[in-house]
Amino acid sequence: KFEFNPKDGIDNPALSLAEDMDGEAEPRFYLLSKGSTETFGFCLHEELGCQGHVIRQVELGGLAQRRGLQDGDRLLQVNGHFVDHMDHHRVVQKIKASGNQVLLAVLDGDSYEAAKALGRDLSQMLPADIRPRLCHVTRDKSGFGFSVSGPEGVKGTFQLSVREDGPAERAGVPSGSWLLELNGRSVRSCSHTQLARKLKQSGSKVTLLVASSPVEEFYRLRGLQVTAALADTSWLPFKARQLHMVKGAAGYGFLLKEDDYGSGAIGQFLWDIDAGLPAEQAGMKEGDRLLAVNGESIEGLDHEQTVLRIRTHEEQVTLLVIDPASDAFYRSVRAGERTVCKE
Repeated sequence: KFEFNPKDGIDNPALSLAEDMDGEAEPRFYLLSKGSTETFGFCLHEELGCQGHVIRQVELGGLAQRRGLQDGDRLLQVNGHFVDHMDHHRVVQKIKASGNQVLLAVLDGDSYEAAKALGRDLSQMLPADIRPRLCHVTRDKSGFGFSVSGPEGVKGTFQLSVREDGPAERAGVPSGSWLLELNGRSVRSCSHTQLARKLKQSGSKVTLLVASSPVEEFYRLRGLQVTAALADTSWLPFKARQLHMVKGAAGYGFLLKEDDYGSGAIGQFLWDIDAGLPAEQAGMKEGDRLLAVNGESIEGLDHEQTVLRIRTHEEQVTLLVIDPASDAFYRSVRAGERTVCKE
């Protein structure tokens, strides 16, 4: 019988049931969180005569090994997205684009090969949805459109009831979901009174990280921390924009400049946009930060490498960018372990 020990779960977030009732191995889940100067401690290979995306070069004593990743494991899922069928380069980019935290689902090599030989749909071995949801709610005359309940005297356990067709429902908050973060900060140390006060202090807008009961249970049983970095952001009004440009006689019509954008992070920014040239026509705005070039993240690239990436295709390029306001919003809700309530 599997019994969850909360302390062991936090120290070893790879906890999972090794076998189901038929003796068939199940996918294992690992939440890897690294510092900005660290690596995840493994490589992902595509190998001749070997199916799938193969975990290799697991560093001795590195983050991946400490969590339990093993040489030869096959990668099935990245941050809740099934990747076994994807192009290998695209999967590598997904991991790089995750920044300093990534949730991986893997299957040991023997079980993977056996499942493939039987023609199994590997996606059916994984939960349908393991992502929490970020929602940005704007108050109307009657409020935010949700109420909060929880066990009396218990901190940090809050379930939401959502009013039909109210602001919260329109913002994508599922009724019955569990509140995990308020405005980018954990609520796990909050009492009901403290949370109510913080909601009142939020003004006309509030950002919630919520999880349905199945999603909350998935993380809790494995001792994994649910964070905004893993969230479904499709309901948010803040979006990255894709700009496709064909070079004109005078070029694209913008300058790329490297600059700091908070906490020592370095980014590539778009400035000096020329009127009437392809960049402006594509919708580029002064101060946009560049995220990807031709579908590939520029995470970890310096200025010169980014410029070379843009010049790879001489006559046209597709850039993924984000405006300053949206960029600041995402940084605020993904800033890590902060709590909204002081003890």
